[in-house]
Amino acid sequence: MIQKNHILLYNEDCTQKNYNKHDSKKHKEKQLFISFILSIFVVVIDQALKKWIVGHLPLHTSQEILPGIVEFYHLRNKGAGWGVLEGEMTFFYMVTLLAVAYLIYLVVHDKDQSRWTSISYGLLLGGAIGNFIDRVVHGYVVDMIRLTFINFPVFNIADIALTFGVVLLIIYLLFIQEEVDHV
Repeated sequence: MIQKNHILLYNEDCTQKNYNKHDSKKHKEKQLFISFILSIFVVVIDQALKKWIVGHLPLHTSQEILPGIVEFYHLRNKGAGWGVLEGEMTFFYMVTLLAVAYLIYLVVHDKDQSRWTSISYGLLLGGAIGNFIDRVVHGYVVDMIRLTFINFPVFNIADIALTFGVVLLIIYLLFIQEEVDHV
């Protein structure tokens, strides 16, 4: 009787472990899907808006979107924000390739990936690839969104994705991960 119960418990335990592995695999596939689809979405929207700006708005001209708040302003950026590191394309290529490789590694290998990290990785990956495409194709990044109520660099959709990706990741790491780990 004890042996039967032991075998039964052992079998239930194995079944539970197999179920958990299956659940874990489905969870991982879902998180991969979220990250990669979001990154593709960011790249497509970013590149489409850049193409539209280049085709419809002459360089260094603007078109109001919300008066006094935001406008489209066609700019070529050969550096980072405010033109920092202007002309250092080799540096940007290397940093972007390393960042993209590391993000892909995280998306594929992060065993405890949450929805927060999936979204963050997707935004970061899409933003990095969006600006990388510009640097490779044009030798500069097409920027087009200018906040008119403050002195802030002109930016693009890829920059927005990078910013939100970093902010979400920081919020997750500082405030949410602890709660999830303790549940």
